[in-house]
Amino acid sequence: MLNVLNTIITTVSDFLYTPWVPVFLIAAGLYFTVRTGLIQFRLFGESIRVVSEKPTDSNNISSFGALMVSTASRVGTGNIVGVSTAICVGGYGAVFWMWVTAILGGASAFIESTLAQIYKRRDKDGTSYGGPSYYMESGLGQRWLGVVFAVVLILTYAVGYNMLAAYNLQSSFSSFSFYDATSTPLVIGIVLAILFALCILGGAKRLSNITGILVPAMGLIYILVAIVVVVLNMEHIPTVFSRIFTDAFDFQAIFGGFAGSCMMQGFKRGLYSNEAGMGSAPNAAATADVSHPAKQGLVQMLSVFIDTILVCTATALMCLSSGVVPTEALQGAPYVQQTMSVSLGSFGPIFIAISMCLFAFTTLIGNYYYCEGCLKYILKRSPGKRFMTGFRLAATVIVALGALLNAGLAWNTADLFQAIMVVLNIPTILLLGNTSLKALKDYNLQRKEGKDPTFKAADIGLKQETDYWN
Repeated sequence: MLNVLNTIITTVSDFLYTPWVPVFLIAAGLYFTVRTGLIQFRLFGESIRVVSEKPTDSNNISSFGALMVSTASRVGTGNIVGVSTAICVGGYGAVFWMWVTAILGGASAFIESTLAQIYKRRDKDGTSYGGPSYYMESGLGQRWLGVVFAVVLILTYAVGYNMLAAYNLQSSFSSFSFYDATSTPLVIGIVLAILFALCILGGAKRLSNITGILVPAMGLIYILVAIVVVVLNMEHIPTVFSRIFTDAFDFQAIFGGFAGSCMMQGFKRGLYSNEAGMGSAPNAAATADVSHPAKQGLVQMLSVFIDTILVCTATALMCLSSGVVPTEALQGAPYVQQTMSVSLGSFGPIFIAISMCLFAFTTLIGNYYYCEGCLKYILKRSPGKRFMTGFRLAATVIVALGALLNAGLAWNTADLFQAIMVVLNIPTILLLGNTSLKALKDYNLQRKEGKDPTFKAADIGLKQETDYWN
């Protein structure tokens, strides 16, 4: 049964990825990069400045808090196991194509998150919520499309990504002597599910608080250890960079086996890692209390940089500089742990296992965070307490089951759902992108005048009613 399911999922996924998803991501990324005047580079310093701004109401989620929620989802097991899988299957060149998805995706991330801010809704308690479903309805006038997107997002994050995170976590223990292929995944799945349930039953505010503490600490320690490993293997770094660029442009190899090529692996794992253009981060962006939508667009652009350019690159250099040859048999946690063992001895695999625990946990929380807002959209109201308890328990069971999956089914399921999100979201932001571009122009003009930018919908000629900006 699972083999049949995996075959169906793989067939549909291959159709979407060859070539639609890469074409959509590159085309949108290039278009918005040009239209925003290279915003990823030109306003990078500004994105760092605005992330520290405080909300007007202490009860609301800050720009930094929304960044941490989206980063909790982005910075996760994909930064370790995802990078390893991309390298082992696609080769050194996959790292370059992951960089491409991040650099171009930064512009798309700005557009989609700015749209989420413009069309966000006001909740009864004064906080805000929103995301692609809301700008599909308000901007395009297509509620049915918003419902479809919300359903797919729930399937992607509560099912595909959370099962994959649970699988990746348990696989990181496979190199230890105590690991038993029959019992260990079950034990890890149950423990992880219990911790996950304790957290999500506390509500969205607790999610923001937990991720706001864990994500920065986790990311900083991981990058510091990666720097130590790279310094220890510094003599290999020139060769590593040479191989990354050389293999990335070996087009004969790429088009000879496109599905498993460095380009395809770079796109798949880059998208899984940074999520730029998928329409996930806008759900977190809409919750931030900011004076101008472009501010949160810049902050979410920064999240893409943190995820791929910093954390994924740290993993890639840490692994490739070790001298351990990447092979398909080693893909996932085993390759990372073997490279760390060579560089840091017995401490290496232990550190990766600990990192995976923290990465997986914050990933699960960040992923789940998006689902509650989508449920509210589908039902046109806040779900009842009994319904939400049932949904949260179902999400908990899915986490436990994810630890029991095999690698192929776990990755293929996640790849399929994220591809559908791209196919729905990218055309939408291309149609609505001019609204974000006008907001960016308004923001730049106010900054040149020395003002702290504030936004009014009428200033950019926006005709639709909004809950915040009229």
